[in-house]
Amino acid sequence: MATEQSALQCASCGGLCHFSPVERALECLSCGATYDLGQPDDYLARDEFAHREDQPDTADLLAPAKQAHQCRNCGGEVVFTGPALSESCPYCNGPVVLVSGDSSYNTMALIPFRVDAPFAQRLAQEWIDARMCAPKDLKDVVAQGVVAGLYAPFWTFDSDEAVEYWASYVTYRNNKIRTRNTKGKIDVMFDDLLMPASPHVSPLIRDGILHDFDPADLRPYRAGYLAGFAAERHHQSVAEGLAANADDKDLLIRNHIKDDVNKNGVHSVRYLTDTTGIHYRRILLPVWILHYTYRKQAYRIVVSGIDGRTFGERPFSYWKMALFSGAVTACAMALGIVWGAETAF
Repeated sequence: MATEQSALQCASCGGLCHFSPVERALECLSCGATYDLGQPDDYLARDEFAHREDQPDTADLLAPAKQAHQCRNCGGEVVFTGPALSESCPYCNGPVVLVSGDSSYNTMALIPFRVDAPFAQRLAQEWIDARMCAPKDLKDVVAQGVVAGLYAPFWTFDSDEAVEYWASYVTYRNNKIRTRNTKGKIDVMFDDLLMPASPHVSPLIRDGILHDFDPADLRPYRAGYLAGFAAERHHQSVAEGLAANADDKDLLIRNHIKDDVNKNGVHSVRYLTDTTGIHYRRILLPVWILHYTYRKQAYRIVVSGIDGRTFGERPFSYWKMALFSGAVTACAMALGIVWGAETAF
């Protein structure tokens, strides 16, 4: 991630450049000149790499970053490329300190930001405006927040799973409930399974970008794409990445088994799987994160840097919830009275 400032200097005026999501190019902060980062071989960013358990992936290891910013609260470590520096952690908004970074792995590809900060700020505000039962002053509180741009580390995994399973399901006959046992074999293929590559990538961040991912949008890693943004480097080996995401993969396999059984009340699922054909990518994906505090409680709103999909956390107004609940109850009672009156005649 570390790059000399001279690599980001404008060829026209010598000013410093940053990546502009609007121009989708490197843009000089002084004269406005733009530089296209695209190359004819950009399609190579879609390439995947085979994983073999008997061959450690140490060839991809990079030297420690000379300057990294580590959060005192969550421990997240990010680096800045180019002009953007911050005194706050993009993950949790905690204070950061300058440290010597840990060794990391080479980033293979990324999807550049397509949504800029003002638009992300507006989307976060619109998301809050659309929330039902929100406190009256919440809109003004969120308006004070500022979005932070972050390239978050992710994996893509491919694998072929030969699954043998055993499960139970429920049947209903003559008002009696019976449990039946079954077993079977299925083949499950995972293609571009998108997984977090850091414990700091929360479910909120993952869900905020999960539906936007398209391998065709990947570009080879170039420092210019990161100019003006924070990024967390990859610190997991492939084996560690597979282990960290084992629970998510387990859930998906269990869902495939339940679909294959295709009965009511499937439970007590057990299975064995033979995993082959593992391929992977280490990638960076763009997110905007807006932090705000309401009544001493911290919240986040996440905006995908790819297409603006917005997810978030927010408080509720209890009196508004009570009024809404009362209104729903009143409507239900009114409908019941009308229906009863009609059936009486």
